[in-house]
Amino acid sequence: MTIVNPLPEDCRVELPERNSVLKPYCLGHGTLECFDLQASRRFYQDFLGLETVRHAISAMSVRLGMRFHIVCVEVGDQVHPCNVLNHWGLDVGSKLEVEQAHSKALELKENFGIRQVLDVQDMHGVYSFYLEDLDYNWWEIQYYANGFCHDDYFDFGDRY
Repeated sequence: MTIVNPLPEDCRVELPERNSVLKPYCLGHGTLECFDLQASRRFYQDFLGLETVRHAISAMSVRLGMRFHIVCVEVGDQVHPCNVLNHWGLDVGSKLEVEQAHSKALELKENFGIRQVLDVQDMHGVYSFYLEDLDYNWWEIQYYANGFCHDDYFDFGDRY
């Protein structure tokens, strides 16, 4: 059976034959929680540089450069804090950009309600740091010297 993928060619990968029950053509979105949409929107737009759109009374979507979005749902005091292992990654173009982002995160921490900014480090093949936002969500700002690490992860295949 041929699977039709409506994504633009430069955003898609060839889908392998699958014996799975479902045969979706893309991973379209994820979700995260926030205390207050207005404050979170300011952080996403003005600090992280994400595009935002308020599509519901208690939700907005954020995206960056591709047809995948994160739905941010306002839950007030019902926010569930995340662990750093549950994070969203943002790729930048150089080690210098990672260092500049780290400096800005420290400088503007109070302004944007950033809770924690971890040290810059070389780890798991990328040069990066993590920050915890005002809603207890974690973000990794990273540079991968070989380009887009998504491609390498899947091109290299299983290694363990």
